[in-house]
Amino acid sequence: MMDKKTINDIVNSTDHTAGRVFVFIIQFLILLSLITFSIDTLPNLSEKTQNILNVLEVVTVAIFTAEYILRLVVADSKIRFATSFYGLVDLAAILPFYLTTGLDLRAIRSFRFLRLIRILKIFKYNKAIGRFRRAFAIAKQELVLFGFVAAILLYLSAVGIYYFENAAQPDLFKSVFHSMWWAITTLTTVGYGDAYPITVGGKIFTCLVLMIGLGIVAVPTGVLASALTQARDEEAK
Repeated sequence: MMDKKTINDIVNSTDHTAGRVFVFIIQFLILLSLITFSIDTLPNLSEKTQNILNVLEVVTVAIFTAEYILRLVVADSKIRFATSFYGLVDLAAILPFYLTTGLDLRAIRSFRFLRLIRILKIFKYNKAIGRFRRAFAIAKQELVLFGFVAAILLYLSAVGIYYFENAAQPDLFKSVFHSMWWAITTLTTVGYGDAYPITVGGKIFTCLVLMIGLGIVAVPTGVLASALTQARDEEAK
């Protein structure tokens, strides 16, 4: 019977063969589960293929569940692990299978590859992650303020286009809520073309919203770039 320290060394360390084998088996299974999930979305799969995919899913979920339990058992603080980023990702990747909610979150397992950065002790990437964390901390107030301003502009854009286009296109712009999709695609300068103005006022208003949209995209980019530069400067000191 293995003690807690031995189990911890296996699941959280690659300093010995057992730990390295464990890590790469888990990472291989993550990759396998993402591939099977992608195949499962193909139409007209045969019953045999579906059965194989189901078996692979059951096996991988069983192993992921055992891994989660082992990590929980060896964690110094059970609550801290369960509420950590990795703990929540691990749980979200297996919980829907047991709850049968119909919500397929297998794609979330791709985030589990990030554990390789920490487990394999790739220090340069750890530093990069640390810089991003510091940059978000530096720019948090500006980003929160920008988020509120962006939400207000989004709402005002939906209201504006509703007033300009509702009479001309009642099917597309039935309400402010229906106009919200146009506001999102226009403010983000995506412009899918599924909803667009046909009135003169609506076109002029759209030009104004597009001009604002350029700033919506540029402002957070500039704020984060400046914060990353500051984080690098702090690290160099």
